[in-house]
Amino acid sequence: MEFTFLALLLMVPVVYFVITVGQIQGASFAVVGAADQAAKVYVAQPDASAARAAAERAVALSLADFGHPVEKASMDLTCNQADCQAAGSAVTVTVRLGVALPLVPFADGLSATQVEASSTQVVGRYK
Repeated sequence: MEFTFLALLLMVPVVYFVITVGQIQGASFAVVGAADQAAKVYVAQPDASAARAAAERAVALSLADFGHPVEKASMDLTCNQADCQAAGSAVTVTVRLGVALPLVPFADGLSATQVEASSTQVVGRYK
């Protein structure tokens, strides 16, 4: 009886920790893929407004593929030149995602951590 109680008392936090670490790792994979795809899509577009919209769609699609809500993510875009679409311009996309605690449906503002990834692509001379 005591063994069962102590095993349950020790195993529940360990299992919850493993689930939480798995959620964080999955979110890390999601933001890396989202940032990479958004940067690649951005440099392939003909103008800045279409490029930003395409990058945001790429981020939303990548996060949805991993099962993460787009509402908890943000995307920042920076360039090393004034014109992001100019040939040779390095475009950096940074994606941040808040990871919710697993199995806690009532904790809206409570999160385990925030993961972030960046990717840089150079705009080619020929499009």
